[in-house]
Amino acid sequence: MTANRYTELAPGLKISRVLNGLWQIADMERDGTKVDPNLAAKAMHAYVEAGFTTFDMADHYGSSEEIAGVYRQTYGKNSAQFFTKWVPSPDRITQDQVKKAVETALIRMKTDQIDLMQFHAWQYAHPSWVDCLFWLQELKKEGKIKHLGLTNFDTAHLSIVLNSGIEVVSNQICYSLLDQRAAGEMTQLCLKHGVKILAFGTVAGGFLSEKWLDKAEPKLDESLTWSQMKYKRFIDQAGGWASFQSLLRTLHQLAQKHQVSIATLASHYILNQPSVGGVIIGARLGQSEHITDQEKLFSISLNQEDQKMIKEQLETLHKIPGDCGDEYRKPPFLTASGDLSHHVESFPAPYPTQAGGDGRTKALSGTIWEDIAGFSRAVRKGNRILVSGTTATHGSRAMGGSDPGAQTHFILDKIEGAILSLGGKMDQVIRTRIFIRNVDQWEPISRAHGQRFAGIQPANTMVRADLIGDDYLVEIEAEAVVEN
Repeated sequence: MTANRYTELAPGLKISRVLNGLWQIADMERDGTKVDPNLAAKAMHAYVEAGFTTFDMADHYGSSEEIAGVYRQTYGKNSAQFFTKWVPSPDRITQDQVKKAVETALIRMKTDQIDLMQFHAWQYAHPSWVDCLFWLQELKKEGKIKHLGLTNFDTAHLSIVLNSGIEVVSNQICYSLLDQRAAGEMTQLCLKHGVKILAFGTVAGGFLSEKWLDKAEPKLDESLTWSQMKYKRFIDQAGGWASFQSLLRTLHQLAQKHQVSIATLASHYILNQPSVGGVIIGARLGQSEHITDQEKLFSISLNQEDQKMIKEQLETLHKIPGDCGDEYRKPPFLTASGDLSHHVESFPAPYPTQAGGDGRTKALSGTIWEDIAGFSRAVRKGNRILVSGTTATHGSRAMGGSDPGAQTHFILDKIEGAILSLGGKMDQVIRTRIFIRNVDQWEPISRAHGQRFAGIQPANTMVRADLIGDDYLVEIEAEAVVEN
């Protein structure tokens, strides 16, 4: 199966299906010396002239956005597509901060409109991520953003976004022969809603190449690039160096058959998976280029026997734990450092708390009903945390729309936020009670509950109830016991 060279990611946005990723600019600048923007822009122009017209960057990819601005000034404003990301801190964000972040990117990239602004959330339990997306959508309506996308969103939270009226066209996630998390429910959800996957990590930081075939296992230290340190952790999770070498040998056999490199073969395989709009291949601008290999991505075709050989190898690997993006939110942290120390300093409490006179502490989510009806989102007394009946309310909105599973996941985020704010953890929940409006929706609600409490399995009751508010399909309360 050969791959099309271009695709329409969204109406009016035609892109190259091989995107040039500029995350390695940050690695090239980790000694504090900036990349020469003129030389980097010249290297970008070589990709554009070869037909690879789409570039992916971020606010934290070193000076990548400034390099894009130099390119636009030097080689024209409409010859390429420039995607960026906004990765805010895991704290409460104001609307002015969202506007400033977008305007900063516009200034750096020397443009009036960002082709695709992709958003990353560190913590779903903190409600600020929802506000950020709605404010970004307002800036889209103002014309400062052409299209909205996500990055590192898992299936449950992509579903919340899509069912809440937030217009996103893509989700940029890790997807490779080592990491097949995107191949299941994520793909099905994207196909259902017409969302494209932008896959990064397809060459695993260069490990999926002849360079590492039959080589000794490298040490996971600063002698590796940041990208290599990250993907060495993926190799370890997938079964270790011996399993990885077995995969490399199979890929080498097929690569020789098709007269391409292992890296080209690995990216080609992902490029042809359902709902994949494009693969993102890192470019070390001015140091090395992959134009010839990238062109070969569109010249090969894997037959059924080739694909069978690859799938048989994939079945021998261990599955990367969790869902897409979990490597940035929960152990094992599959990042360069093995934790989040290079990304965030701390995670603030999702909700404000107030101490009471009798030893209780209240967590307040700020809804008007807490004052009107005289209740708290949650209360802690001693080692007990009691969380009130919680719906998918956020401000005046019912998050998750008419999807009962999406509403359930958003509710469980709120419950987790309340428990975290009072010093507890989700795995300390010992009881939940679920009230559902429609009895025929019990299964998606139960499955969402099961995903979030897998391995915890608190005591649980589910009953049908006439819920207050026509938009709400489910309400959940919880109790946790904190073990110090």
